[in-house]
Amino acid sequence: MCLAIPARVAELREGDMALVDLGGVRKEISLALVDGVQVDDYVIVHVGYALSRLDPEEAARTLALFAEAGVGVAAAAEAGE
Repeated sequence: MCLAIPARVAELREGDMALVDLGGVRKEISLALVDGVQVDDYVIVHVGYALSRLDPEEAARTLALFAEAGVGVAAAAEAGE
């Protein structure tokens, strides 16, 4: 199963890269597909790429649904390595 996970941008890096926080797990991802991302924005991450920006309220609702379904975001992030 593939998951696209909401993640908070913790740091912008060189070359369209960013460090995101996925429930305590930090991953480096590419921002090449999304324009205008800033620190503390939420993005949808899939296979190492940000696919779109997401408002904080929608990110919170989505993360709550993951938790309700018993899917830990940190575990899902680590499984995608």
